[in-house]
Amino acid sequence: MNQHETPLFTGLKKHRDQTPIQFHIPGHKGGKGMDEEFREFMGENALSIDLINIEPLDDLHHPQGMIKEAQDLAAEAFGADYTFFSVQGTSGAIMTMIMSVCQPGDKIIVPRNVHKSITTAIIFSGAKPVFIHPELDERFGISHGITSHAVKKACEAHPDAKGVLVINPTYFGITADLQEIVEIAHNYDIPVLVDEAHGVHIHFHERLPLSAMQAGADLAATSVHKLGGSLTQSSVLNLREGLVSHERVQSILSMLTTTSTSYILLASLDTARRHLAINGHALMEETLRLADLARQQLNEIPSIYCPGNEILTSDATVDYDPTKLIISVKKLGMSGYDVEVWLRENYHIEVELSDLYNILCIVTPGDRGSDIEKLVEALKCLADQCVSVDDVTSIPVKVPAIPVLSLSPRDAFYASTETILLKEAVGRISAEFVMVYPPGIPIFIPGEIITSDNIDYIHENIEAGLPVQGPEDDTLEKIQVIREQKAFK
Repeated sequence: MNQHETPLFTGLKKHRDQTPIQFHIPGHKGGKGMDEEFREFMGENALSIDLINIEPLDDLHHPQGMIKEAQDLAAEAFGADYTFFSVQGTSGAIMTMIMSVCQPGDKIIVPRNVHKSITTAIIFSGAKPVFIHPELDERFGISHGITSHAVKKACEAHPDAKGVLVINPTYFGITADLQEIVEIAHNYDIPVLVDEAHGVHIHFHERLPLSAMQAGADLAATSVHKLGGSLTQSSVLNLREGLVSHERVQSILSMLTTTSTSYILLASLDTARRHLAINGHALMEETLRLADLARQQLNEIPSIYCPGNEILTSDATVDYDPTKLIISVKKLGMSGYDVEVWLRENYHIEVELSDLYNILCIVTPGDRGSDIEKLVEALKCLADQCVSVDDVTSIPVKVPAIPVLSLSPRDAFYASTETILLKEAVGRISAEFVMVYPPGIPIFIPGEIITSDNIDYIHENIEAGLPVQGPEDDTLEKIQVIREQKAFK
């Protein structure tokens, strides 16, 4: 196939050039019927291809023309048998993955530190999660991935599981031995589903970790918009057919996708694929050079530490993406949250995330040397203003015990609930998510039995200053639980 072609984007431009009279939605009709200021800001070109799935432009729900051609090109570029475009972001693609393999009552093996789209899909599908604890890193207070050994134990205990879900790479760019995990799961005929939200670029350079398709995974939800150059909310779902059929995936994806699909988002996927397929290696070569430079210069700043290969110390950390700059700021005597605010207010720098101990900065093909210089300059300035804290010890990151799952998350979500005091909730079934970040591992999910040990764990983290998230009651004094049925006398 010719990766220089963009059948969808080209087809949209050709249709626009024919200047058809539009008696169909969207009602702004190329921008003529919308607010003037917004129209001028967006521009004529963009608005001219904000179209709908009329026959000449194909249909994402049943692609047979230019969308199919664009998806076929993407499949070749990503090493997949089939690629499906998503205008519901990677969250929509993740939900499609899980609902394509799980029916009500089916088991799915998942890490405990999953994105909310995964727990949402578990609720939608009626599946029962079998949790694996991710490995924790006390040097940075973050969680990594799951080990091959843990996956093997889970598959041995639950050979009837319908899927193994892996986050690869993690938000922080760390990867486990995905190839070995795939081999283990496939020995039990269990498909491997990969949350590849932060790894679209790794497929295009040999220095980066293996992509999901390169490792032999069955499905991978991949955010092209995050790091691949497409517009926000546009992603792909890659499939290696065998254990999962493409017809099933298309059916589920169609159920979860709007019928008013954005052709601007779809065109951005088509052109991002072209850019990655043709220029991806060169783009990543320069991006890696900038990231290496940033890491080197950041590590010359007193009280700042940006790890490289030395972060790889276990089976859960076999490779990493150097374009993710994990910047430990704990020796500054400031939290990552405070550093994020300081950078915003003093240098107009926005970081990807912050926690108690770190900030995360992502280097992409959109960055230039001047951006790196500004980041280094800012952190040098901040370090000069701070009193270095040299006696910082490893961060005591504890893992809460995984409670007993009494009801499926779906049954708990739809059950009748009541609000009670947290201190009186021992033995009751949680109807809410409760989690502490870092490391981002749920203490309770809907359907799990609340224990006194995990209530103590919540209070320990609150006292330590760690933010507890999830419950409707921000004070953590009350929690939603499943309403108990009273016996009739």
